[in-house]
Amino acid sequence: MKAFKLENEPKIKSGFKTPEHYFDDFSAKVLQQINEKEVKVIPFYKRKNVISIAAAAVVVFALMIPIVNNYNATSKELDEATLEAYLSYQSNLNQYDLIQNLDTKDIQKLNKNVAIEDETLEDILASNPNIEHLISE
Repeated sequence: MKAFKLENEPKIKSGFKTPEHYFDDFSAKVLQQINEKEVKVIPFYKRKNVISIAAAAVVVFALMIPIVNNYNATSKELDEATLEAYLSYQSNLNQYDLIQNLDTKDIQKLNKNVAIEDETLEDILASNPNIEHLISE
């Protein structure tokens, strides 16, 4: 190996040089900058964070709309079988209680004529021997 001597090797000059008369008016420049009104600067990373949170909130809200609509639609409607089973097991209900709770829409639905086939009528009359009771109803 070659012997390395620091004193004998050429030295690399620094690339930074201060301009002439830089420090003569340096204090005046600093005092002038202190007196200037500061402008509030919002960094980009904070802007992106706020924008991304707002976008995520909009996406979550948009995804919740169909879920809430589906939940409200299914929770309010009862199918007829469930309602009939519930009413049949309630022993304290009678026909007068049901009549009092009917509104005009329900009465209009009941007034619609239901078409009954002749075969159905014959089956009902054949199965029930008390024809007078059926006619009175």
